[in-house]
Amino acid sequence: MSTTSLPKPDHAAELREALLDAGFTADGLLDLLGAPAYAALARSETVPALRATRGPGDGPLASLVRLFLLQQPEPYVHAAAALPVDAAIADGWLRYEGDEVHATVDVRPYGGPGGEDWFIVSDLGCAVGGAGGIGSREEGVVLGVGGASTTLAGITVPLPVAAALDLGTGSGIQALHAAQHATRVTATDVNPRALEFTRLTLALSGAPEAELLTGSLFDPVGDTTYDLIVSNPPFVISPGARLTYRDGGMGGDDLCRTLVQEAGAHLNPGGYAQFLGNWQHVEGEDWRERVRSWVPRGCDAWIVQRDVQDVTQYAELWLRDAGDHRADPAEYAQRYEDWLDEFEARKTKAVGFGWITLRRTDAAEPSVVVEEWPHSVEQPLGETVLAHFARQDYLREHDDAALLAGYFQLTEEVVQEQVGAPGAEDPEHVVLRQNRGMRRATKVDTVGAGFAGVCDGSLSAGRILDAIAQLVEEDPVLLRDRTPEAIRMLVEQGFLEPVPGPGQ
Repeated sequence: MSTTSLPKPDHAAELREALLDAGFTADGLLDLLGAPAYAALARSETVPALRATRGPGDGPLASLVRLFLLQQPEPYVHAAAALPVDAAIADGWLRYEGDEVHATVDVRPYGGPGGEDWFIVSDLGCAVGGAGGIGSREEGVVLGVGGASTTLAGITVPLPVAAALDLGTGSGIQALHAAQHATRVTATDVNPRALEFTRLTLALSGAPEAELLTGSLFDPVGDTTYDLIVSNPPFVISPGARLTYRDGGMGGDDLCRTLVQEAGAHLNPGGYAQFLGNWQHVEGEDWRERVRSWVPRGCDAWIVQRDVQDVTQYAELWLRDAGDHRADPAEYAQRYEDWLDEFEARKTKAVGFGWITLRRTDAAEPSVVVEEWPHSVEQPLGETVLAHFARQDYLREHDDAALLAGYFQLTEEVVQEQVGAPGAEDPEHVVLRQNRGMRRATKVDTVGAGFAGVCDGSLSAGRILDAIAQLVEEDPVLLRDRTPEAIRMLVEQGFLEPVPGPGQ
């Protein structure tokens, strides 16, 4: 584990002001570098950004990019024009060598959901967009912002809460987001250096301090309960726990299972717990039932599998992540064998990745939805998550009779597509498609399409069906009997939303 001393946050406010004055923000980077060079940074390619910081436009912002994003030495006089360099050296953000200064940490501008200018602090070369990419083989390395980080932040419910827990905080991205709507934030990590990086991230971003606790899973917080728990845990299923930032250290997917199972006891009534995770696809088992069995009692759950990789793809992904593909070929081959031996021993054929959301409920029959949705979605999805559970509440509380007496309207941005041969009198099938949120699509019959198209909140579902029955010359009683299941599906998937009826 790295033992490099980290900066002190003593002059973080002064440093933050200088960074903002120089335009060292997400928008400022895009303006300086241009879209191609900015995108190249996310691929760990630094040459375009280096070219963009040279020439007539060279100034304080270019100096900061070279220092903190590209990890290039910078002349002292140039750094002094961009920030309070002596304070930065004294606090340990920079080190002085000859006539040049060097950054000791990655500092990456990061735009908050409300347009906030934040900064994520991480190990050198380990901020996505940093000079070295992730590819570090150092056990205790602390990473910056990656796709998983932004995914979790995007799906987190945006509710004002009294207490939030960021479990496995890393460089503090989720704690930073939680600080915007939680009165009290606790951040934990098994790696003490990660907590120091979280302290720096919060301080440099101008966010309130968090309670920082060292330990694994829920051990550091004892019996404390929270209104919101978020975690981007070290979920990688690997032979051993070589890299603290990603490897779970338990057999198979046991870390994710344990995290989910123990979360329920740490949630206040109505509280949410949201995780990213991996799970095994085991020979002879249904992966849906495997993950469903993790859900603790007293919790609703929405589990979405976003991707599946066979074991060879999975092993190669994480071997590259650690830079093992650049090692001695024989060492790489042996590590690859170790991964495949581990999967074979566990009868694992593939590994799924996705999102798990729990909500503490007092319902007698909790709602547990486990589904696969690999298609594109529209982030942020926090409001979509809230709407999902609100719909589950509605459906749980309304039997078929109440459903037919209810009023609905077609959700905004739903479009109807008709598919069939050119010139055909009737379409082969009708598809309803969402252009927002989960961007779902579902086939419906002509009755379902007609029902959805008429739903504007002015007529009850039953009266709409009676009118459709008259149009298609069908027995209205039979139509009422067979349609509630379809209405439930359209409500559950967010195509229809319940609304108060006229005069209600």
